[in-house]
Amino acid sequence: MNRFTTMRILRNIVLLLTVLTNIGCDQISKDMVRKHISYYEHISVVRHHFTLTNVENTGAFLSLGNEWPSPVREILLVVLPIIALIAGLAVILFKQGLSALFRLGASCVIGGGIGNIIDRAVRGSVTDFLHLKFGIFQTGIFNLADVSIMVGTFLVMYSFYKDRNPSPKLPA
Repeated sequence: MNRFTTMRILRNIVLLLTVLTNIGCDQISKDMVRKHISYYEHISVVRHHFTLTNVENTGAFLSLGNEWPSPVREILLVVLPIIALIAGLAVILFKQGLSALFRLGASCVIGGGIGNIIDRAVRGSVTDFLHLKFGIFQTGIFNLADVSIMVGTFLVMYSFYKDRNPSPKLPA
């Protein structure tokens, strides 16, 4: 095995571990919430700025699709995302020329996506439990998979920006 092949294998192991870590943290946190926080119970962590609660979301982001018929919801929120996540995983593992930052961000998005799909496929809903409120700024209730998806999306977007705007060369 040459050095290039060894580096690619190590890179792919790191990416798969990143995906699995995101899934694991998400699933463990949701399991703890289901076991220790009653539905709609509010636990203030930092005054009323950061609270924990336990809600089940049968839809997607901000309950989008909550009212859709079950077969439509299954296709749009489980089947199609599974296909997209498998394709994304194949891209980050096998496509040449992608930056490390892009691969890392995409692995966070994929791990978070899989975490939420596990909930939808097994439970029929996604457990959400985190809520932030600062003055007029307030989030919906979300989970660690959502955090992973947002962080990953930021990293992917930043990688595009960084790749398009290379650092200026310093004069010699």
